[in-house]
Amino acid sequence: MKKRFRKKPLIALAQIRYFDISKKNNVEKIKKYIKMAKKANADIICFPESCIHKTETLYFNDTLIKEIREECKKNEIWCIITENLEIKGKRYNVSMLIDRKGEIKGGYRKIHLYGDEVNPGGKIRVFKTDFAKIGIVICWDLAFPELFKRYKDAGAQIVFCPAQWWYDTKAHDEEHEQREMKILESLVTARAYENVYFVALCNPVMESKYQISYSAIASPTKILKKLVGRQGMITAKINLNEIERVQKIYDS
Repeated sequence: MKKRFRKKPLIALAQIRYFDISKKNNVEKIKKYIKMAKKANADIICFPESCIHKTETLYFNDTLIKEIREECKKNEIWCIITENLEIKGKRYNVSMLIDRKGEIKGGYRKIHLYGDEVNPGGKIRVFKTDFAKIGIVICWDLAFPELFKRYKDAGAQIVFCPAQWWYDTKAHDEEHEQREMKILESLVTARAYENVYFVALCNPVMESKYQISYSAIASPTKILKKLVGRQGMITAKINLNEIERVQKIYDS
């Protein structure tokens, strides 16, 4: 029997400020935003890259991750959290997908590294949730269109991109932050446009002049919601029928 999804699921992105409540981890804030997303009737909430602990490499069964899983269970909501994890003696940057029952449904290991002191992943995976078929990439993966094409071929309807996007001052002569933000927005819109699906990018707010605090939800034709330079949560209803409608136009 063909799986039926909600026609217009609601997704949430939490552009949180790191390490202001606790100097070591963001778990209390993550739990707070999970509750906020539930109150907004969101189906899923995505947090930025490396969002749990400031310095530690964690494991799937870590107590901090268990706390987050329990909060998802209490609020019956899906969640994407990303952190450096040790798996079979190797470190990876991993996005974990947690379901409404607090179970880890799987993970994505960052493929394209940018100075990360971890091992690269190599596989994509599309998850069949109760609201859509979703894929996950991480940060610098956003710059690689062939990766997003693989998700299109695998049937993804929404691709989430938790990130911690920094810029290099050598990349621009002036107005570094503003110019880098334009690049970031163009990448989000291009990935959604060329693959005819939705892309959701989530960055943090950090005490660094190099951090680009820009989060956005893009349809195949436009930015639906965005948040720039401050902490907060954005939500958007995703019309999955838009994928079929736009694809018919492109095919014609």
